[in-house]
Amino acid sequence: MQNNGSLKGFLQSQMPAALEMLRQMVGINSFTGNRDGVNRLSRFTAECFAPLGFTAEFVPSTNKAWGEHLVLTRRGRSGRNIALISHLDTVFPPEEEARNNFRWQVEGDRIFGPGTHDIKGGSVMMWLVLSALRTHAPKLFEDITWKLIWNSSEECYSPDFSVLCRAHFDRQTLAALIFESEGRVGKVSQMVVARKGRGTWRVTVSGRGSHAGGKHPHGANAIVQLGQTVQRIAALTDYARGLTVNVATICGGTVLNRVPHEAVAEGEFRTFTPEAFAHAKASLLALAGRGEVRSPADGYACEVKVEMLVESRPWPRNPGTDGLFQLWKQSADELGLAVNGEERGGLSDGNLIWDAVPTLDGLGSFGDNDHCSERSADGAKLPEFVEASGFVPKAMMNVVAIRKLCGS
Repeated sequence: MQNNGSLKGFLQSQMPAALEMLRQMVGINSFTGNRDGVNRLSRFTAECFAPLGFTAEFVPSTNKAWGEHLVLTRRGRSGRNIALISHLDTVFPPEEEARNNFRWQVEGDRIFGPGTHDIKGGSVMMWLVLSALRTHAPKLFEDITWKLIWNSSEECYSPDFSVLCRAHFDRQTLAALIFESEGRVGKVSQMVVARKGRGTWRVTVSGRGSHAGGKHPHGANAIVQLGQTVQRIAALTDYARGLTVNVATICGGTVLNRVPHEAVAEGEFRTFTPEAFAHAKASLLALAGRGEVRSPADGYACEVKVEMLVESRPWPRNPGTDGLFQLWKQSADELGLAVNGEERGGLSDGNLIWDAVPTLDGLGSFGDNDHCSERSADGAKLPEFVEASGFVPKAMMNVVAIRKLCGS
């Protein structure tokens, strides 16, 4: 990209087509549980990239209730390849979109709608970047094998997507670039260089039921025991270690005149490092066993059971990611843009693949309020949006950095 002014002009000329593509994507409900909608978006996405020379493969999810993963491939003249990662699904069921009138709406620079920010705008960014490379760096575009991979169920746990991605990586894979949206601190863009891992858990307490009036001393109250246990769980939070533990749901008992015999709580923990993750898991599991709450009549003790449900390991800082970030920072400096690295608390597909190939996240445009669909009259509640003005400068940064990555 010898002439950044020419690159900027090209990208600006492509914005009407890019925004129309985004409008049509946003108009397709792709809630994870809406299998038909996810598949419809998948096919539309394949059609959008077909003019760039990509062929499509639709890969069934191991969960039959979810849509198909999408793989688009354009073979290059060399074995060197780059993976571009996005996802198809959103968190908004069709009924929620209708109830909140959550749809494509342009208000100044902001474009509201399901997926504008997370992550359909990222898919459009991929199209802009590849279109610019084809026009302004044709030798590079033809030389590299491009592998574009969309997860059908990123908003849920989809370990099969890791298997799919790794099957398309090899020793000549230069990077996996993830097009989740960038963050912002003031006017400084934030690229994602690490993410917390997440473990979900369930605690089940078995006590002994009894009549709350006539045989109260015979009972062993499971809710009282669970209350003591969740206090210990909450106390595992350690901000200095970047460890947060959340007690999210709790239930127990049946009727008011019965000492409850069972109670259940569920929650999660998140942390950046494998060491803190292992510590949190071990501390949770150590709470299992006999409880302190016992029947006054005969000493019958509550029993505490602890289960790990789903584990998504941390993506810690690592040399591969840091090396990619430096290329993007150098590119931003050349373009007069400000960028920093961010360690983000939320999960992405990067948690699944960072140790397979160098991985960088946050390559999408800026937006905010992801996972939100409500709007209040006073503006205290705003739904998800993306800023249209952010696409061209971010696409320029991505194009210049990919050229550096490829040695062009």
